[in-house]
Parts: sequence; structure tokens; C-alpha cells
Amino acid sequence: MKIGIDARFFGPRVGGGGLGRYVSELVSNLQHIDHKNQYTLFLKKENFHQCKITNKNFSKQLIDIPWYSIEEQRKMPGIIARSHVDFMHYPHWNIPVFSKVPFIVTIHDLIMLEVPYSARVSTRHPLVYGFKHAGFRFVLENAIHRSRHIITISNFTKTKVLEHFGVKQNKITVISNGVIPPREARSVSLTALGVYQPYFLYVGNAYPHKNIEMMMHAFSRFKENNQYVQLVIAGRKDMFSARLEKEADELGLSLENVRFIDLPTDEELSALYKNASLFIFPSRIEGFGIPPLEAMSYGTPVVASNTSSIPEVLKNAAQYFDPDDIEALVELMEQSISEPQRFEKLIKEGQELAKTYTWSATAKQTLAIYNNQSLL
Repeated sequence: MKIGIDARFFGPRVGGGGLGRYVSELVSNLQHIDHKNQYTLFLKKENFHQCKITNKNFSKQLIDIPWYSIEEQRKMPGIIARSHVDFMHYPHWNIPVFSKVPFIVTIHDLIMLEVPYSARVSTRHPLVYGFKHAGFRFVLENAIHRSRHIITISNFTKTKVLEHFGVKQNKITVISNGVIPPREARSVSLTALGVYQPYFLYVGNAYPHKNIEMMMHAFSRFKENNQYVQLVIAGRKDMFSARLEKEADELGLSLENVRFIDLPTDEELSALYKNASLFIFPSRIEGFGIPPLEAMSYGTPVVASNTSSIPEVLKNAAQYFDPDDIEALVELMEQSISEPQRFEKLIKEGQELAKTYTWSATAKQTLAIYNNQSLL
């Protein structure tokens, strides 16, 4: 069987955060375990050489077309048809709607449907965003209804797909994301990153649903009696993070109090996770949430909002708070500094929990979908 994978999101630095990690780890682990099927990986120029081929059954094809574009819809159907794959795996909802090649799709979340329409959710003019949102809905519905099978990364996302689109339950398989085991980061200097201990850490993008403004308001109150603690926000710098920098300034927080780190490397992330006093995950809605699990794997205590998939994924290994309750988060910040022993049990449970999420398991379960002809 010849399988195509739209790997244009390959790697977190190109594909962004969780989605980029998902594609790169899935491809890497499939190469380890599948020596029977043939694969064509469709990649962009930015990640073509980053994707290493370690299995003779895998080949790469350059398809330097931006995602979410007209070009994606216009050119990709022909390119995919000429590749003669038996079916495609799209790791995201942005499939070319006119392609006739059978496919499966991974749906990570339905945040664009769940988050209320607002100009704050986009850097675009509201009218332009409105057109883009209508296009998103059309492409997403096509992906859901025309797909041979759907993978979701949590039961929460599966439930939302069922609520919004009414597909049959047996059309959806839940396959969790994985966690990369802890890495050494001896060559990384926190000082060079402008980070000092003790500090609280957030890792991820700065989209409005991530609720980082609330976290900064809580930190501002916490700082009134704890001047020596820093808040570190690590992710991609963009228009959304620029808004946060402005918000920090309005709260009287300097860029030394709140440190923004743009696109940290895996080694830098390792150092940040390992040395943080507390990892904070204030998001209002998540399809899964890899960063808090990564923090747990390094023995860092985690506090997280009690919404969406987060309790499903983090189970009893995190301390939860209401994403609108600033005082509750302030109290957890204070406890992490003044009473760190209160988090010792959580740290042990977190380290054990993180071990249960592996990318090899993700790849094995995905391969089972590929090989199950009754699903395709």
C-alpha cells in the first residue's frame, strides 16, 4: 500500500507548536516501525531537508505551497493524484476539497468553532476574518464528512466533532499525542536567555484562548509581595505576543519581570522546563496540551485550568484552577514559592503520567488505522 502524508507542518519551528511536533514525531516513529507500506511525504522548502529519511520505504516530495491558501486548493489535487498514493493522511483539517484521493484526517481541536467570533482572535480586519472563517467552516465540513476515518487527539475533541457534525462514533478513533523524554541541556545558560530563578513558566503560542492576559494579571498581583520572581513566556513572537507585551507594560511589569523568549530550541526548552519553580497552563480550551506534560517529565509542578481536555490529559497530576479566577492562581503561585513541599506528590505523579504518553504508541495506533481496510 502506498500512503501519502501531508507533512508540510513538519517540525515545531515550521509547523508551529503541537501540530508541528505531531507531524515530525509521527513521521519519525512510523519510519521505525513500518517496513511494509510505501510512503510519500509532502514537504515545504523550509522543512524538506530537516525531515530525515531513515527507512527505504519512505520518500520525500517538495510541495512548497502555503497552508490555508487558494494555491493549496487549486494545485494540490493534481500533485497528489500524480503521486499515485492509495490514500492520504492529512494531519490537520486543511485538505484540498477537490482532491479525489481517499483520505483520513486528524482533528486536533475545534477551537475556531468553539471560541466566540471576535476580531481579537485574528490579526485581520473583521470582514476579512469573516470570509476566512466561512472558508474554514466549508473546508472543515468537507474534511469531516468526506474522510474515510477521523483521528482525534482526545475524547474531548471527539465529543466536539460529534456535537458539531453528527458523524457516526465508529468513524472516530482517539489517539493521544506523545511526550519526548527529558533531554540534557548542559550547554544552555539561563542567564544568556535573560532568565533568573525562581521563575514561573508558560510554553506555547499567544492566541487569545490561551488566556495569558489572565495569567499576567495574576502575576502582577503576586509580584506585589514577591519582587524577586520572574514570569517566562516561551513561544513564537507575533502580533498576539506583541499585544501581551503592551499589556505587561500597562500592568507595570517590565520586560525583566515578564521575559518573552522567541522560538526556543529544544535544548533551551529543556533548560526552561527543568529549572522552573512552576509551570502554568491557563488556557480556556485545548484539544490536548503537550507543554504541561513536558514540564511534568522534567519534575516541574504544574497548575492548569480545569477546562476542556486538560483534566482528561493531565488527570490527577496537576493542580487545577478556574481560568477566570485570578485569586486562585495567585494563591497557587504563592504556595509554589512559600510551600513547595505541597507539590511533591504532584511532581512524582506527573513524572509517571508523562511516561505513559509516547510517540511510538501514537505511531503504532495510527499505523493500525492505515492497515485496517474496513476503516478505509
